[in-house]
Amino acid sequence: MPSDFAPEVDLNAPRWWVEFEDPADSDQRLRCDLTWLTSYYNCIFGQGCPGIYDERPNDGCCTLGAHFTDQDDIDRVSSVVEGLGLDEWQLHDSGRDGSWLEVAGDDASTRVVDGACIFLNRPGFAQGAGCALHQVAMRADVPPLTMKPDVCWQLPIRRTYRTVELPDDTSYLEISIGEYDRRGWGPGGHELDWYCTGQPGAHTGADPVYVSLRDELVELMGRPAYDELARLCADAMPAPQAKTAPNGRTLLPVFVHPATEAALQA
Repeated sequence: MPSDFAPEVDLNAPRWWVEFEDPADSDQRLRCDLTWLTSYYNCIFGQGCPGIYDERPNDGCCTLGAHFTDQDDIDRVSSVVEGLGLDEWQLHDSGRDGSWLEVAGDDASTRVVDGACIFLNRPGFAQGAGCALHQVAMRADVPPLTMKPDVCWQLPIRRTYRTVELPDDTSYLEISIGEYDRRGWGPGGHELDWYCTGQPGAHTGADPVYVSLRDELVELMGRPAYDELARLCADAMPAPQAKTAPNGRTLLPVFVHPATEAALQA
């Protein structure tokens, strides 16, 4: 881990979750990690991020390339790639004619070139370092999720599904919205030299996650569910500062994200 960063916080610290029925679908329930969503995490790419591997400090988390979720994901990125110019995409010549896409069986991903994703503009490029797809979205003033692979714009949010069977032989689909910590990368996640979500140095945002990543959450949950989540998060925000209710009763324990707490105390 870079010496100028504090140690990452405990991944098993207590969490505060909330469950509610999806306003748009009574067969679904949302299970959301309020500890994460009310944290002050923000991406610090280009603002001190040392990358996930020591030997690749300028890559952020783009070293591994991006794996696509389905054909719609590939088609969305393909349509953007067709319009990228030489002045926008540093490795344009290496990726032309579809050679930016790597397919192995049922798996498709962006090609890795010289140690990182083919869409990563390196330091010294005229448009600046960073994802070419992200940069063109920002210049067009549209959400980056409209132009990037799913796995890229969803990070650092983790959405998972499971079917919950109830004792009365009914069931519902549970959609969990939480933090994509280093465990989300599988066993290899523990081999990353640095990772951001549990790092106090990345919990310095101006807004909590449920506000700063609103577009991404709406896409993942739907607008009605997001509106309910935002209401619950807003109600929860004052709680860490107010240990007792106005009538003097002790409030239930509230678990602030340990990295946000460490950042506030730094």
